[in-house]
Amino acid sequence: MTPPSFRLNVNGRSHDVSAAGDTALLFVLRNDLALNGPKYGCGLGECGTCTVLIDGTAARSCVIPIEGCEGRRIVTLEGLGSREHPDPVQDAFIREQAAQCGYCLNGMIMTTKALLLRTPAPSEAEIREALRYNLCRCGAHVEIMRAAMRAAGHAAEARG
Repeated sequence: MTPPSFRLNVNGRSHDVSAAGDTALLFVLRNDLALNGPKYGCGLGECGTCTVLIDGTAARSCVIPIEGCEGRRIVTLEGLGSREHPDPVQDAFIREQAAQCGYCLNGMIMTTKALLLRTPAPSEAEIREALRYNLCRCGAHVEIMRAAMRAAGHAAEARG
């Protein structure tokens, strides 16, 4: 039996994907579309490494079935910017050297981007609240907060 086909809009492009409807979006992004920004972490939607934007909202792609993604705009880390023209959030993370191992970076950047889309000038408390559900095992929290503050336009405070 042939699996159903789904049309997904990922990073502004349409992709026809054949897979069971309950297949996790993360697996389609990584295995079928070769997008490696979102990482497999816990597989339970708890750690944030697999975060993508779905219609501008941060979503844990490891627990989102593809059948619920048709007709929605999905953006991965690769869809934010390029090496030559990074998104302002990516640029802030680069400038603040906000990574050690880099495994959590996708989730931190995508969650920060989602926050800035809904709250263009968040306070430090709002940034902390948004990022609190993304796990970082290396201890790069100080640099990550500085990067998020820089992306939110608090560059002077970030260095404070």
